[in-house]
Order: sequence, then C-alpha cells, then structure tokens
Amino acid sequence: MNGRLSLGFSPCPNDTCIFWGLAEGHVDLSPFSLDITVADVEVLNQRAVQGSLDITKISIHAMVHLLGEYRLLRSGGALGRGCGPLVVAARNLTMQDLSNRTIAVPGRLTTANLLLKLNGIHRGDCVVMPFDRIMPAVARGEVDGGVIIHEGRFTYPSMGLQLVLDLGAWWEMQTGLPLPLGGIIMKRSLGRDTARFVEARIRESLLLARQYPDRANPFISRHAQEMEPKVIGQHIDMFVNDFSLNLGSEGETAVKHMLEAASKMEGLPFASESVFWDEAT
Repeated sequence: MNGRLSLGFSPCPNDTCIFWGLAEGHVDLSPFSLDITVADVEVLNQRAVQGSLDITKISIHAMVHLLGEYRLLRSGGALGRGCGPLVVAARNLTMQDLSNRTIAVPGRLTTANLLLKLNGIHRGDCVVMPFDRIMPAVARGEVDGGVIIHEGRFTYPSMGLQLVLDLGAWWEMQTGLPLPLGGIIMKRSLGRDTARFVEARIRESLLLARQYPDRANPFISRHAQEMEPKVIGQHIDMFVNDFSLNLGSEGETAVKHMLEAASKMEGLPFASESVFWDEAT
C-alpha cells in the first residue's frame, strides 16, 4: 500500500469536522498522501460517476449508480434521526398543494431528491439548483417550493419560509430506520486492506476533532464561509454522531433499504452484498 489518493468532501461543517485531521496532516496516512477536492456534494456525486476520485463523500442516492466501481466505507458518513431534508414554501401549503407545482431540488443524485420521489406526492416539475440558492428562489417566488438541506434546516424561518414536509421524519415513520443521507465511498480497485486502513484513519480524524474542537474550528469555519458559529455548531451536533464513526448493523440496514428502494424506482439492478467492504470479494 502506497501512493497518492484523491479525496473529496464537501465544505459543510459535518464533513470538514470529520476530515479536518486528515486534511491538515494531524492524522498519519503514510504511506499514502492526499490530493483533496472540496466541493458541493452534487459535484462530488458527478465526479464519482466519472470515476475521477479514489475516495469521496457522496449522496446515498448516488450509490445506486456507483456499485460497479465503488464500495461504501463504514465511517465518515451522515446518517441519523431527525436530520432529514425539508420541503418548504413561501406560504402555508401542503404537499397536495404542491403536487403539480415546481419544486427546486439540490441535485438529481441527492438523497433529498430521492426522498421527494419516494414520497410520491409531487408529480410536477423539479428544478435543479445549488442548495444555497433554493431558499432565496422560493422566497422570491421563482419556484413554488424547495427541498432544503444542510444549514437550511436551521435558517429557513429567517427567510419567512414555511415548513411543508419533513422528509426525514416521513422516512423514519415509513421505515422505522434512521435516515442515510451521505456516505464515503472508495474505489474497489484499491482493495480491502486499503479500505480498512482508510476507515480507521477517518475514525481517528473524527475523534481528534471531538477531542480538540478549538483546533478544528478554524478549518471548519473557513469552509463554512458566512455561516454563523451557532449554526455551525447545530450542524455538527445534528450530522456528526456515532453512525459517523461506524454505521453498525442498524446503519447498514438503513443504507441497503434506501438503495433497494432507489434501485427499484430507477429500474436498476441491486445486490445488497455489493454495497460494503468485507461482504464480498
């Protein structure tokens, strides 16, 4: 095992918290070195579809298109309860009100878009736009509703927007499972030993950020741009949890359940034993 690995993660506080130690060299990755890409998760989804990153954060939805070349690691992901995308509108509406209207989504391959489709009520047009443009577009009336993610969960009331549906709560009610939003994938060609090694280093990086939050905060804040410190803290508290250290059996079940539902909806083949490392050769 040696060489350079390309790693992609988003600028969102949960990812920068988890990967701070690796990105800033506080976790020893030798004999490997890293080429790092920080980009919106939908950009990373597309980079993974192109096969241009060795290890990267992706939306769980995107994984149905990536099972041939990648497998999921069990650390570094975003999965939990009470943390899902929200459908919002500029006035008090129901999903039935929005059923044939235009809704903005933060990417075709995002889990947010998948959840909207699995819910099944909306049959109108979807407009793809960067996640940080969705709330302003809804507030200006450019679209009738929007599926918001990340810090939008905490800030939408400040823009005068109304909650229409909590898609995460809907998922939990339907399945009884935690919601898998994103995960870390690695190319199958790199092999099982490298996967185990990288999983362990990601856990080490996360534990280091928990132990030394004051050291990690400048890196997190720099990538969060104009996000307020309070919102950064809320973001990390919601999306970085024990599932981020290790999915465990409950987390793996949730991921496979979502991938099976997505595969069925999109007419794609799905083999549950091909999702995670150590399940098959």
